[in-house]
Amino acid sequence: MPAVSKPADSSDPRLARRSFLGMGAALTGGLALGARPGHAEPQPPSPPADAPWSQSIGPGVVDRPYGRPADTEAGVIRRNVPWLTAGTESSISFSPLQNLHGIITPNGLFFERYHAGRPDVDPDQHRLMIHGLVERPLILTMQDIVRFPSVSRIHFIECPANGGMEWRAAQLNSLQFNHGMISCAEWTGVRLSTLLEEVGVKKEAQWAMVEGADGAHMNRSLPLNKCLDDCLVVYAQNGEALRPEQGYPLRLVVPGWEGNVSIKWLRRIKLGDKPWHSREETSKYTDLMPDGTSRGFTWLIDAKSVITFPCPEKPLGGPGLYEIRGLAWTGNGKVKRVDVSADGGVNWQTARLHEPVLSKALTKFTLPWRWDGTPALLESRVIDETGYVQPTIAQLRKSRGMNSVYHNNSIQTWQVKPDGSVFDVQLG
Repeated sequence: MPAVSKPADSSDPRLARRSFLGMGAALTGGLALGARPGHAEPQPPSPPADAPWSQSIGPGVVDRPYGRPADTEAGVIRRNVPWLTAGTESSISFSPLQNLHGIITPNGLFFERYHAGRPDVDPDQHRLMIHGLVERPLILTMQDIVRFPSVSRIHFIECPANGGMEWRAAQLNSLQFNHGMISCAEWTGVRLSTLLEEVGVKKEAQWAMVEGADGAHMNRSLPLNKCLDDCLVVYAQNGEALRPEQGYPLRLVVPGWEGNVSIKWLRRIKLGDKPWHSREETSKYTDLMPDGTSRGFTWLIDAKSVITFPCPEKPLGGPGLYEIRGLAWTGNGKVKRVDVSADGGVNWQTARLHEPVLSKALTKFTLPWRWDGTPALLESRVIDETGYVQPTIAQLRKSRGMNSVYHNNSIQTWQVKPDGSVFDVQLG
C-alpha cells in the first residue's frame, strides 16, 4: 500500500460541520465575517419572484393514488448493459447509485437479477414447502407465514459479479454500471430459524437447499448454521409488499452473503446432510484461480466502498468547496472506518460515518474537500470491525489472478480532470 498519513479526527459531526463552514468562509472572504470599517452594510438579496407553480392551484390528493417521482427525475432509473448477456430474461439491471442520497434504495430502483425472467406469482396459490430431514414437513400458505412473529431489519444485497467487468482493466466509465449491482432495504418477514423450529430439525441435518418458483427453479445450498443464524423469509420491503422483480410474494434474505443465495419467489426448503450441487453452483458461482482451480462456496461479501460523488455521472462544476460522498459495506458485520484519498492513495484522511451504522447494511460516509482545479485521483477504502482492509486491484490480482468474475471488492479510483470531468481508471 502507498504511504499513509495520520488520519484527521472527523468522528464528531460538529467538528466536521465547523470545518466545512470554515472552509466556506475562506472561500467567500470578508463577506462571511460582516462589513469592514468604512464600508456600507451589505444589502440582503431580494426574494425571488413567484414562479408559475406558486400562482395557481395544483392537482388534488387523488391525482396520483400510488405516487411517482417528479417528472424532472425521470432519468433516475435502473439500466442494463445490452451486450452483457444474450437476453434480458437471464440478466441484470443496475441501481443508479449516483442519484441516491442515503442507505435505503427505493423499491423501484433496487437492482434486478433474473435467471428465467420475472414470474407473475399468484400469492393465493403460492406455497412454501419445508421438508427433508425434519420432524414435521409442512406446506405453508402466505396466510400461514404472515401469522408468525415478524421482524424488520436493514440489509444490503450485492451480486457477486458487482465490479466483475473491472478485473482485467477499467471497462465502463460509470458508477452505475461498475457498482450498481448492490442495493439496501428494510426487509420484513419471519426468521428462517422460526420456521425451522416449527418443523423440527433432525440432528443429522447440516445443509438446506433453497429453491425459487421462477422458470429456472433457481436453487442454492446453504449451511444449516447460517440458516439458523440471521436468515429471513420476507414478504415486505421498505414498508410495502415485495415487488415482483424482488421476489413477490416471498423471498429469502441471507445477510452479508452474495446475492444469488437470497432466493426470490421462494417455494421450497429441503434439509439434508450434504450440499446439493446445482448447475449454478458448480459451473457458474465459483471463482477461477490462476492455477486453474476454483474457489467454491465463496458466499461472504468482503468489505467494499465507493465514492458516489463526484463520479463519472456527477462531475464537478469548477473549483470550490465540495463534499465527497460515498457508501461502504461489509458482509462481516459493521463498517468501522472509511479513509479517503485525493492523490491515489498516497495520503489518506478519515471520513465521517453517518448514522445509522448497521451490521451488513450500507453505511454513508462524507468528507469536506476544496478542489483547486488541478487533477486528482479520488479513492476510498473501508476497514470493517474485523480489521479487514479493502484491497487495491493490484493486491487482488496478485492473490487471485485475472480470470475471475466474482468478488471484486477492490478500491475504486476516480480521475478528476481540470475541467471537472471524472473517469474510471486503475492504478498499477
